Amino acid sequence: MKTITENNSKSGKWAKFEKILKRWEYWLGIVGLLLTGGVVAAVFLYFDDIQALGGYGYLGAFLIGLFGGATYIAPVPMLPVIFLLGTVLKPDFAPYLGPLFVGIAAGAGETVGALTIYMTGYGGGAALAHTKHTKVRAIYSRILRWMKRRGALVLFIFSAVVNPFFYPIAITAGATHYSLKKYILICIVGKTIKGITVAAAGYWGLGGILRAFGLPI
Repeated sequence: MKTITENNSKSGKWAKFEKILKRWEYWLGIVGLLLTGGVVAAVFLYFDDIQALGGYGYLGAFLIGLFGGATYIAPVPMLPVIFLLGTVLKPDFAPYLGPLFVGIAAGAGETVGALTIYMTGYGGGAALAHTKHTKVRAIYSRILRWMKRRGALVLFIFSAVVNPFFYPIAITAGATHYSLKKYILICIVGKTIKGITVAAAGYWGLGGILRAFGLPI
């Protein structure tokens, strides 16, 4: 009985939180645009420093994931860094688990970054639906149909697979006020799977070649 009451209380709190988001949707869109613009500017201004994030280990994986998840406009070297981290980072107690931890860190960071895209769409959905650009409106309408029919599946596939199309999917998710709770859960699972896959490719691919030549990788 206590568990049911606690779950209902949590659901109620989340519902209140989503009501607050709806009330402030215009400002959320503005904040999302500002954050995205800030990330883009930071990438161009500090590109070399961002490339060097790999030197910070798992924290670096989280941060590069955050930058990569927040914008698909700037050339964030997220996948190459995660690939290399999967090659070189490994815990002493189980070296083969290195890609798992790298993928989890990168997935968490990318999910946090993806919230800015959701926020942008949350406050700018009307602008997308009524834009004068026919191609943009057509793409938005198509993704909108996908989200209405199979929103969870669409989000999961585009977050779990390496592709350049997650940005419009996330924008549309925000524009349709798709459940933020579900958005976060699906993104963290999908992006963690993607991160582990890329890191594992580094460990078993490049790492396997280097180990075959006798290098202590």
